[in-house]
Amino acid sequence: MEGAGGDVRGTTERVLTLLGLLQQRQVWTGPELADRLGVTPRTVRRDVERLRTLGYPVQASQGVGGGYQLGPGQNLPPLLLDDEEAIATAVSLLAGAGGGVASAGDAALRALTKLDRVLPTRLRHEVRALAGSVESFGGGRTPVDPEVLMTLARACRDEVEAGFDYPSGSEVRRRRVEPYRLVASDRRWYLLAYDLDRDDWRSFRVDRMADVSARTWRFRPRAAPDATTYVQQGVASRVYPHQARFLVHASADTVRAQIPASAAVVRPRGSERCEVLSGAGSLDFVLMHVLLLGHDFEVLDPPELGRRCRALAEKLLSAGAMISPVPDTEES
Repeated sequence: MEGAGGDVRGTTERVLTLLGLLQQRQVWTGPELADRLGVTPRTVRRDVERLRTLGYPVQASQGVGGGYQLGPGQNLPPLLLDDEEAIATAVSLLAGAGGGVASAGDAALRALTKLDRVLPTRLRHEVRALAGSVESFGGGRTPVDPEVLMTLARACRDEVEAGFDYPSGSEVRRRRVEPYRLVASDRRWYLLAYDLDRDDWRSFRVDRMADVSARTWRFRPRAAPDATTYVQQGVASRVYPHQARFLVHASADTVRAQIPASAAVVRPRGSERCEVLSGAGSLDFVLMHVLLLGHDFEVLDPPELGRRCRALAEKLLSAGAMISPVPDTEES
């Protein structure tokens, strides 16, 4: 009996893993799923039938581009929601992803892409209409159109090309990209994508996009940089004319609590030191920002910033020398 129980648990875990894979992208071939699950294609077919028995609308197609996909159904057995509950959930997630609290927006978007996979067509029109009446206020990141987020999230999930108008200098140009990940900072939403016209990875601010659309042309995913690191480095340093690196004599956790993620990249260097990468319009501004953290630090790059430190130190010493010392007094 113990062995049989183990087999049941193993099958259940495998079927749930299969369901998660089907929610991640639009189409999987049988051999791809078998390779991911470590089973035979015959076992994959059996697990697909188990999902169908539970009410999950798994579709299968033959030929080039065919495979298994999780399609929209006439009801919502995966979520156990009726129509009104499904609409209320989707609208709430749209509001949370588009504006709202910064820490919750990315989680809301992930949940929304899963809901979108099984949401019946008849309900999508109602969700879109109701989402237009939802607004947010207060802190958090710059609000964006939730439908734009959904379009980009679907394109990332389904691995299809996307297009949008984007400002470049004094003009607006159409960009064609292979979308990879949506990244939420403490201020804005960004898309990490491979720019097909520039043949390189780029990050784009979602609030600057216009006329966003997903194409039907699928692409094979490339080896990509870490999305969060790439976007954060771009926001904190690459967009500025001057970049600087410092070795700060404090733990990375301490410094991260003092500097917003959009202002600097903080990397640990042991338990008591960290490296800080930041940028600004002038090196003096970056230097003063790190100085005001209150920790000992060293300049790593660029060399001219080290010379600027010495020049400013001499001016500060000179200014301090002009102040007459206050004599110590003892209480009688």
